[in-house]
Amino acid sequence: MEQLIHEQGFHLPPFGEWTPEEWADRGHRYDEIRDNKLGWDITDFGLGDFRRCGFGLFTIRNGNLAMPDKYPKSYAEKLLAMYPGQTAAIHYHVAKMEDIINRGGNDVFIQVWNGTKDLKMLDTDVDVYTDGCHSAEPAGTKVRLKPGESITITPYLFHKFIMPEDGGMVLLGEVSKCNDDDHDNYWYDRSIGRFPAIDEDEKPYRLLCTEYPKARD
Repeated sequence: MEQLIHEQGFHLPPFGEWTPEEWADRGHRYDEIRDNKLGWDITDFGLGDFRRCGFGLFTIRNGNLAMPDKYPKSYAEKLLAMYPGQTAAIHYHVAKMEDIINRGGNDVFIQVWNGTKDLKMLDTDVDVYTDGCHSAEPAGTKVRLKPGESITITPYLFHKFIMPEDGGMVLLGEVSKCNDDDHDNYWYDRSIGRFPAIDEDEKPYRLLCTEYPKARD
């Protein structure tokens, strides 16, 4: 994912390239990164098959709904990366509205369904908003996003990411309301989780947003 970001001409903030050793010396000045889970992340949704279903992620900026006085940003921005043939689990958000943007590389499909507050999927036409264009599409429609194109994901809209089997990786952008991955992801398959356990079988190259050491000062 880091290589893909560079290939697409996107520049990460400085903390995107900190090593685990550099993180050990970062004091309380950088608590915003720790508290708001900025930085690198990865998930296979607890399914144990990352190449089939998963994401690489980097959160660039975010507020914090649990600490709004300290972190009042009402918006967030992420990068996401996917491999050919990969999908991401069906889910919706309640609080968050987001735009998913194809930042470069391969195409990606976003499959959409209307949902209910009790996690039921409806067989009704979906209001689809793509780059200023509104249309009504059948439930389960796969919206193809080419590089530069985007789709708006509204609350209670079930969505699934689907990558073509060939053509290389894709780099996606996400621009949204404040992001809360701990409480605002609602999975159609309720056995799925956002932060799965990771088998640590080699020295980390980058620390994940859930692995930062506490500040020493």
